[in-house]
Amino acid sequence: MEESLSGKKSSNLFGNRVFQAIIVSGLFLQIGIWVRNFAVLLFVMEQTNGDPFAVSMISVAEFAPIFIFSFIGGTFADRWRPKRTMVWCDILSALSVFAVLITLIFGSWHVVFFATLVSAILSQFSQPSGMKLFKMHLPEEQIQAGMSVYQTMFAIFMVLGPILGTFAFQSFGIDISIAITGIAFLLSAAALGFLPPDHKMEGENGDTSLLQEMKSGVKYVLEKKELRLLGLCFLAAGLGLGFIHPLSIFLVTEQLGLPKENLQWLFMVNGTGMILGGAGVMIFAKTVAPQRLLTFGMLVNGIGIAVMGLSTNLWLTLTAEFFNGLMLPCIQIGINTMILQRTEGAYIGRVNGILTPLFMGSMVLTMSAAGILKQQFSLVAIFETAAIVFLIGMFFILPLYNQKAEPKLEALGTEE
Repeated sequence: MEESLSGKKSSNLFGNRVFQAIIVSGLFLQIGIWVRNFAVLLFVMEQTNGDPFAVSMISVAEFAPIFIFSFIGGTFADRWRPKRTMVWCDILSALSVFAVLITLIFGSWHVVFFATLVSAILSQFSQPSGMKLFKMHLPEEQIQAGMSVYQTMFAIFMVLGPILGTFAFQSFGIDISIAITGIAFLLSAAALGFLPPDHKMEGENGDTSLLQEMKSGVKYVLEKKELRLLGLCFLAAGLGLGFIHPLSIFLVTEQLGLPKENLQWLFMVNGTGMILGGAGVMIFAKTVAPQRLLTFGMLVNGIGIAVMGLSTNLWLTLTAEFFNGLMLPCIQIGINTMILQRTEGAYIGRVNGILTPLFMGSMVLTMSAAGILKQQFSLVAIFETAAIVFLIGMFFILPLYNQKAEPKLEALGTEE
């Protein structure tokens, strides 16, 4: 049965049952996440009259689990079967959301933070399991195209998600919005029910302790040159994005001399660029190696950030922002594809659990410092520094530019 399934996979990505289930599941998840995030944000602002501390706690509930649970979740994802893990994470997320809904109806509104926190924790177990399914069920030549479609879906929701979440809250209120979130999570779990049964991947060992597996995961990353260089690239990308993300508003007000409301145009062209970039990578997925995508993406983003920092013309800034958005999928898809191609199936969760906090941690570090740096240095200096950091990240990947995937990692782990 497995062999016949694999034969069908190689001919048509969109006809692949596994890929269809993952994409439909991801679609429902994105609906639930964006409705929840914006409903909670608008509800908290409404309840607290825009209290900055309360609003910031939403981000804490969303991002803190990445630092605390990412490596632990990745390790468990390597121990557990991915389909079962993802289904239970979606079900538990839905149950937690419905519990929050009941409490909202009969009790305190503060419980809305719990809905975000629990879902964010469970996603640290579910997300690496999703990557493992790509490795387990997709042929090597379809992985990059599959990741392109997956990332393009995220890019589309970055544009449409805020509109969807705002519409749900303004039209139906917090109770119905939370209920929609819970239903979306359950539909995601139902979509995953169409996946074939889990099977053991080569190199998996269920006899070792959790601590031993965590240690072996760190050792695995440190011993593999490709993953070490990828980690350094991740670090540089996080540092660079952290510098510019909180200061984008000042590009509009200081560099361009426009009202702050014009920031929406930067976000719009960036989101449009991301959608087109993801579609472009999908088209050229079979002909361009992921490390080349990543190198090119880091180079163009570095140049784009430098131009944005220097520009005093709206159209030049928008053009640079568009190319940044266009190339961001190259970075995301390049990194994820390299992780899948260069990592044995048994280690995917742990590798993801190590590299993701590296990116998030570096980004939060420079985001925290951005405001202080803005008081000490010019906006131009900060943006040019971020551009240089991106170019440094590109140089870390250059040694891999002409390297081919290791043959021993091309096995999909279909052996029992």
